[in-house]
Amino acid sequence: MPTVRSATTRAGDRVPQGLPRRVHCLGLGGAGVSGAARILHARGHVVSGHDRAYSPQLEPLRALGIELRTGESRVGDLPGDVQVLVRSAAVPIDDPQVEEARRRGIPVLKYAELLPLLARPQRTLAVAGTHGKTTTSWMLLHALRGQARTLPGADARLLPGALIGGNCRLLGTNAIAADADAWFVVEACEYDRSFLQLEPRGAIVTNVDEDHLDYYGTRDAIEAAFARFADRVSPDGLLVVGRDVPERVEAAAGARVWRAGREFDYEIRARREGCAELVVRGPGWATPACALAVPGDFNADNAALALALAVGLGALPGAPQYGHPDPAGSAARGVAEYPGAGRRFEPWGSAGGIELVHDYAHHPVELRATFAAARARFPGRALHVLFQPHQHSRTARFLREFAVELAAADRCVVSDVYGARTHIDGQQSAGARELVALLVERGARAEAGGELNTSRALFAAGLVPGAVALVIGAGDVENVRDGLLRDLAVCRT
Repeated sequence: MPTVRSATTRAGDRVPQGLPRRVHCLGLGGAGVSGAARILHARGHVVSGHDRAYSPQLEPLRALGIELRTGESRVGDLPGDVQVLVRSAAVPIDDPQVEEARRRGIPVLKYAELLPLLARPQRTLAVAGTHGKTTTSWMLLHALRGQARTLPGADARLLPGALIGGNCRLLGTNAIAADADAWFVVEACEYDRSFLQLEPRGAIVTNVDEDHLDYYGTRDAIEAAFARFADRVSPDGLLVVGRDVPERVEAAAGARVWRAGREFDYEIRARREGCAELVVRGPGWATPACALAVPGDFNADNAALALALAVGLGALPGAPQYGHPDPAGSAARGVAEYPGAGRRFEPWGSAGGIELVHDYAHHPVELRATFAAARARFPGRALHVLFQPHQHSRTARFLREFAVELAAADRCVVSDVYGARTHIDGQQSAGARELVALLVERGARAEAGGELNTSRALFAAGLVPGAVALVIGAGDVENVRDGLLRDLAVCRT
């Protein structure tokens, strides 16, 4: 396989210590692995990859020159010169390429094991939590960029990098390579206890809720894992936690802790089209009014957490020093520029007076927040929802909770479940028909749409002028975008 280098690769880029130059990635279209591949490629690694299904994340990687293939995994897909294989949590250990790598004696790393190799612990900033990780991570990155770039003659080597589970709509990427001396923001996922591979200098825990029970089993186990994560923050670092994060998580930390509502807090001064304008105050600092460009009061929570960590980092020994006379103000201006992430209340366009919006929500709490944001952004308009449940076990565990939240929509089409991680999804299962039955029982207007494209056509046919069409789910439901826009154009002309 020929050596492929990105046009953005610099001669001075360093290969991370301990990581060979030739890397092959399985689950390449996933949010985390695709970003890791981008960073590895920019640092001079020769990267290739495979995914079972097409994903929009693949095209930018192909454009960089990364060789990739989609479809069923085969032994022959593993290149002969590979020195290390990286797999996402969705790729089973009996995958043919994983088995072939082990037969050849090639090291196999989970994505979570790769992540700490991409950043120095003393420069890693990790954002964890059941909900809001992606948005809070990007807000933190924007806050730090705001502090760094506003100085005359600012050192570009201090511009922060990131590896985050969703594309920033402003930057058009999910990963940004950075100099070893700069801050590196990572989204730290709790699934499979992945975040326990990290040893961050600073961290955020947005909230702790019941999820991934196919893996954890109990809420107590989830809280215990977050407590262990808190303990992994450097003792000379800073941990910022949301106001409802369990006390046991804070108590486990050896680092200084700032809690929302105690060391820092915020006030919403105004709302415009569902977007909050807030002022955040902490120990000896306050931001000017920060008008967010993303709707929902939950995003005010996310912004406050990000701003608190960005400002608090300046006091840490050995931290990158921007020397800005107004670190809180420059951070707030950076956050105000954040336009949102892909798949997080993402506008897809409009046709015939119908607004089309996509959101990644896949938990009842997230559905409630998404609906609240939609009602605030589009007051008085009918909400039509195309919902793709994510994992059979999650659907079964929260079946009644999903029904309660989805019943708030004016109309709901439920597609077949997206069976992510089917090899470890557990015995508990439920699908669209069980969910629709509960919705109808509650008096909701709901239908089971079957497979995704059939559900899309059914959804489009029932839309009415002036409605807001919400396409919701964390699986491959994003792939209906072009077809749905075509359906609407045909239906409304």
